[in-house]
Amino acid sequence: MKEVIVMNWSYPPDKNCLYPPANPYNQLNYYPTQYPPYMYRTPQQQNPGFHQFKPIKPSSQDQLIVPRGYQYDIVATWGEDLGTGERFGFNNDFTCYFGNNPNEGILWVNHEYIGNLAIYVSGYRGEGPRTPEQIRIEKYNVGGSVIHIKKDSKGKWGIVKGSQYNRRITANTPIALTGPARGNAAVGGATQVTGTLANCSGGKTLWNTAMSGEENYMDMVEDWSTAENKLNPAHYGWIVEIDPLDPKSTPKKHTSLGRFSHENAVMTVGKSGRLVVYSGDDANDQCVYKFISDGVFRRDAGKQNSRLLEKGTLYVVDLGNLKWVPLDRDKTPALTEKFKTQADVLVNTRDAAKLANGTPLDRPEDIEIHPKDGSVYIALTNNLDHGNYYGQIVRLVEDDNNSESTSFEYEVFAAGGPQSGFACPDNMAFDSQGNLWVTTDISSSKLNEGPYKYFGNNGFFMFPTQGSNRGKAFQFASAPVEAELTGPWFGPGEQTLFLSVQHPGEETKDPNNPTSRWPTGNIPRPSVVAISRK
Repeated sequence: MKEVIVMNWSYPPDKNCLYPPANPYNQLNYYPTQYPPYMYRTPQQQNPGFHQFKPIKPSSQDQLIVPRGYQYDIVATWGEDLGTGERFGFNNDFTCYFGNNPNEGILWVNHEYIGNLAIYVSGYRGEGPRTPEQIRIEKYNVGGSVIHIKKDSKGKWGIVKGSQYNRRITANTPIALTGPARGNAAVGGATQVTGTLANCSGGKTLWNTAMSGEENYMDMVEDWSTAENKLNPAHYGWIVEIDPLDPKSTPKKHTSLGRFSHENAVMTVGKSGRLVVYSGDDANDQCVYKFISDGVFRRDAGKQNSRLLEKGTLYVVDLGNLKWVPLDRDKTPALTEKFKTQADVLVNTRDAAKLANGTPLDRPEDIEIHPKDGSVYIALTNNLDHGNYYGQIVRLVEDDNNSESTSFEYEVFAAGGPQSGFACPDNMAFDSQGNLWVTTDISSSKLNEGPYKYFGNNGFFMFPTQGSNRGKAFQFASAPVEAELTGPWFGPGEQTLFLSVQHPGEETKDPNNPTSRWPTGNIPRPSVVAISRK
């Protein structure tokens, strides 16, 4: 496969950096008024079954808009009673469905952060330190929810109140550490830590548990630390494993997978049977990583396979040399000089990646694996520091189509911009036909203005990965005002698409005059929806 690099028109990148065109339309003082994707209908042969739809146009309405012939139910909304003394958390993000029944199952949902909408959650208005009660409320509202969901007699999804499965994982939940950093001085000697937070996207393990990525934990660690209870930053920034099907299980943070702003984690098995986990560090000029286990996956071992995540090698991508570099102090001399133990390497993954010549990228967010050919798709959201306003999706093909390989080729699958009709790709999911579904993450403060004024609100797009429309964006959904659509997950048989509507009305300053009133016409409430055909 020929390597394709889209050059940056306004910023001369380092030879290892991959940037799409900066904003040529700004330089030329010209914007196209129509975008090719809206001129197409999705061909049935490329988009069969549930996914036949007429693409919608961008919208700035305060509604969740889906194509004609589709509908949505609100499955769970912030503050909803679970019937167990617990309530559904705030700013739902990643969703993951468990079970083979298309009408009833268990849903894991991440709750990422509080942010500007603390005015509704805890009453904090952004001035001075938070009170102990405000901290308590905010810590409860992040982490994740396990909810038992079911369709009612009218076919609408909802929570099974009082189910034994319904529970919350919060910033106060005891969580075990595994791997090299467990009990090490690099984490203050801890073998167990308090809570998970900044839970952005995630993935599902091959043994049917959930993985949740701790992303932008830094602000929360600072905001919630007090003289009496100071949070240790080294306890956050990990991949957390949760078993939604075992209410008595203790979540685990796997330190072998590295510590950084994890967007998600996606898992596969290499040709020799070893586990491979890919993850991106969602920040400007940060890197993409993969972990390869020492041991071999055995399906009959069930949840005992979780131990494979405790021993292995973490690699960082080097696009300039088309290789994966081991972040192992015994294999990479630059790390031997800097770090005393492998635990130090993993706790300080970003520093180790730079020393190992990892390629700085444009906010690597979601990573997903194509279900038919095993190629790896990476969403690079944007990098305003380098004039990359629109982001791109990169496709990486491991040598010999083996995820355990340490060399690869890559191409730009799709570049965002007015010419392509989408901007700032974020969360992704594949359907069974190999179509790529992508949410967008234009900052709430920048929506509908400047270089983003032609995209409307954030959206949800389908990209064929083969055929004449390969790499073209077809818009399926538009978010309410200042919201972001996150966590797409197809249920069994692809009869239902679960999707989070996160932070509607995020720029609200006056709690009595919110910028969004979705979904009920009152204050904005993040919610999980289930989309289906009418």
